[in-house]
Amino acid sequence: QVQLVESGGGLVQAGESLRLSCKVSGRRFRGVAMGWYRATPGKSRTLVAGLTGIGNPVYADSVKGRFTISGDIPENTLYLQMNNLRPEDTAVYYCDTYPPGRFTRGQGTQVTVSS
Repeated sequence: QVQLVESGGGLVQAGESLRLSCKVSGRRFRGVAMGWYRATPGKSRTLVAGLTGIGNPVYADSVKGRFTISGDIPENTLYLQMNNLRPEDTAVYYCDTYPPGRFTRGQGTQVTVSS
């Protein structure tokens, strides 16, 4: 069974940076499209950034130029570098396939950005 474990969240001030990690275990994710999603209370998850199976990135308009998605094949880990964070980026961040749903969702990692 595939497991996704997210980490790297925290409490930061606006303008600061965080790097999120998603460790994938149970299968190699080479060639699998993966993505980062976020959710806030009362709202469904939305795509933040996706990485296609051939490594092309896709970003939500709200994070273009600030966030960078990448994957480390040998480490079987997906990353999200988040720069110039804003209060509206506050959410629980999850990794999943892109589109989502092929793997069991992890616990997510909380990102809180204070103004």
